[in-house]
Amino acid sequence: MIYLDCNATTPMEPLVCEAVLKYMTEEFGNAGSRTHEFGLRAKQAVQRARDQIAEMVAAKCDEVFFTSGATESNNIAILGLKTYGEQETKKHIISTQIEHKAILEPLAALEKNGFEITLVPVTKGGFVEAATIKKALRKDTLLVSVMHVNNETGIVQPIAEIADLLSEHSAYFHVDAAQGFGKDIPPLCHPRIDMISASAHKIYGPKGVGALIARRRGYQKIPLSPLMYGGGQERGLRAGTLPVPLIIGFGVATELALKYAKKRTQTCRLFRNQVLDALAPFKPIIHGEPDYCLPHVINFSISGLDSEAAMLALKGVVAFSNGSACTSSSYTASHVLEAMKLSEEEIEGALRMSWCHFTEQVDWDEVVRCLSQIL
Repeated sequence: MIYLDCNATTPMEPLVCEAVLKYMTEEFGNAGSRTHEFGLRAKQAVQRARDQIAEMVAAKCDEVFFTSGATESNNIAILGLKTYGEQETKKHIISTQIEHKAILEPLAALEKNGFEITLVPVTKGGFVEAATIKKALRKDTLLVSVMHVNNETGIVQPIAEIADLLSEHSAYFHVDAAQGFGKDIPPLCHPRIDMISASAHKIYGPKGVGALIARRRGYQKIPLSPLMYGGGQERGLRAGTLPVPLIIGFGVATELALKYAKKRTQTCRLFRNQVLDALAPFKPIIHGEPDYCLPHVINFSISGLDSEAAMLALKGVVAFSNGSACTSSSYTASHVLEAMKLSEEEIEGALRMSWCHFTEQVDWDEVVRCLSQIL
């Protein structure tokens, strides 16, 4: 069976595996231990990983804060501004209708605490227009949070354009870059993006580690309050013993992603062409504007084809999904596709295939045969 669910998680790079194993078995020191060489070497290795991650987005190494993943980073970026927003009487936040639940649920929590949330709509092509964000801005807008790449459709959002329009506004700009970090590199280097969330397991690194990049404005730090207390790690923003092996793996994965970005993109684009050619006889409806889509994912439906039936028919041939693996253990209708105003049939039949430079060749004739049997 060929794995086609890389948007859910990616396989680990061999060099990443080697690095993680080394820091689990040989260099197992605590980066917080200051009294011996084991701790010093661990601290130096963590610093190297900060440098690697900072380089990806043209940030400074001390602007990188390690977390358990993009979900935690998102929560710190959003909930961490609560106290500041209340003090400054800035309690309006702008986001979009297609955000991941790791954004929508913290926003809902703030809404229960008196904050006003504006979720702007998206086009049928799956992307938000910068002008829509601009129209929603107010004097009391505290934060704008827009994802980099949608996890279900692969559609890239115009974050650089949004960053430009925020140049004259004081609102903080946060980008959930879980799906775009290390894949669509230039936009995240925009200096007006204040905060970036990332996860290692989306770029061929280990699960359980991520980062929040929080850029300073001049010499001013973003006024984030920690969500956990104890130990003072990560300059007081995120308490807890650092998972050194995972952090090292994240750093190596990031360095490799930056080094081989162009080659990986080319490989994924060739694979995408194969997918489209194979599906062509079924006249699939592609969800999202193709010109805005990253080359490693496709979200589609086929008239008369139920998504659950398709997955059952292709069991043992290819592994793919009909939703977000990060959202729930049970399938519910996609809020992303609903926001794109797709029909009920298209939403119920929606399938997502996503791949990477490791993906093996698929027997597309067998895929076509299996789908033809249930149509």
